[in-house]
Amino acid sequence: MISALTAISNLIGKAIDKAFPDKTEANRLKAQIDSQLISMDLKELESATSIITAEAGGESWLQRCWRPLTMLTFVGLVVAHWLGWTAPNLSEEQTLALLEIVKIGLGGYVVGRSAEKAIKTWKQS
Repeated sequence: MISALTAISNLIGKAIDKAFPDKTEANRLKAQIDSQLISMDLKELESATSIITAEAGGESWLQRCWRPLTMLTFVGLVVAHWLGWTAPNLSEEQTLALLEIVKIGLGGYVVGRSAEKAIKTWKQS
């Protein structure tokens, strides 16, 4: 999500530079837009964090562990493929789709944990 925000910010920044000849005003407006984009991203991360926290604190073992179990299943499928233990009719496209799911899942976990720590630090300051 951060790279998408950077791309959006850069696009808007270029448009502002063309529209406002006064650099001070252009920089002020770009900073304000960047702040709003970061705020929107922070709200999204807080929402995702609260969902995961609620699941992790749930009463049921399955409610707490379904995400890690799902990711371990996909990782197991990828490892099985590397070891040659896959169905003969599994296409390369399907294998790459499984790997993409693993990459997204692990990336989401890493970003989620980083966001959780960043939000705690931000709220303390």
